Amino acid sequence: MEPTWVIGIIIGIIVLLLLFGTPLKLFRFLGQSVVKVLIGALLLFFLNAFGSNFGIHVPINLITASISGFLGIPGVFALTAIQLWII
Repeated sequence: MEPTWVIGIIIGIIVLLLLFGTPLKLFRFLGQSVVKVLIGALLLFFLNAFGSNFGIHVPINLITASISGFLGIPGVFALTAIQLWII
């Protein structure tokens, strides 16, 4: 093969990776974010289901589900503390 063909193929592969590699990472990040928000909503649902005996109720909306989803159990505890002592 001639060197111009080899360089052209290498540049073509780099361009394809730059074009299609970035959107895949974006979709992966968005998918993981949606899963974390859904897990956060599920955690809040269980908190409200079991906490109703103790008078604990944290509303389930996009903000609280995001906080509990991205922070996990400490986020749920923080939302509960905010609900009980601040609001």
